[in-house]
Amino acid sequence: LDTLEKWVTEIFSEIPNNGFPKPSFGHLTQPFDTPEFHKLYRVVPIRKVHSLTITWALPPQEQYYRVKPLHYISWLVGHEGKGSVLSFLRKKFWALALYGGNGETGFEQNSTYSIFSISVTLTDEGYKHFYEVQCPAACFSCCFPNVWKNESVSFCLQVAHVVFQYVKMLQKRGPDQRQVIWEEIQKIEANEFHYQEQTDPVDYVENLCENMQLFQKEDFLTGDQLLFEYKPEV
Repeated sequence: LDTLEKWVTEIFSEIPNNGFPKPSFGHLTQPFDTPEFHKLYRVVPIRKVHSLTITWALPPQEQYYRVKPLHYISWLVGHEGKGSVLSFLRKKFWALALYGGNGETGFEQNSTYSIFSISVTLTDEGYKHFYEVQCPAACFSCCFPNVWKNESVSFCLQVAHVVFQYVKMLQKRGPDQRQVIWEEIQKIEANEFHYQEQTDPVDYVENLCENMQLFQKEDFLTGDQLLFEYKPEV
């Protein structure tokens, strides 16, 4: 460690500190406020694959790195057990896989906005139903019983709608009663951090330099991986 400190001092001590604040683009509050964003785009793939991706542009979330609300939501959306979105779609033979989250890259997370995406890998049958089939609300009771109980309206049962209704359910129920889930995620991430394999030194230093631009100094080593605080209001 002493040798590494000596090398860093020799190499970087001559770099001047101009005293400039870190650039912020927080004044650009609605970068996606364009007609092009609120559309459905169909792209013909090169490979034989059907994929539906839904993207939301959210207010910047990087200041909540100790809470990691998007990581928490992606955990719920990506759950594959009973009652999950993917479980329901698989029973319909509409989907093979589902992923939701934020890539935590400069494009998807910055001082202007944060991106949250849900991507569903569809079967051929799922592609036929991703935006079109009419069905009574009772069909949804097996998947989201607490949301659709006592409701008799009809709506469009398709892959996109299933995803939106699940997100609506999460919003309706709120995070207050899900602290145990957040704590479970916290423990899993802590175990992965403590028992992770040694990474390449160059990659580790590069990642550490990025963390120094985003987190408080006490969180340089852990801010991008661990969950520290449970705050339902966030």
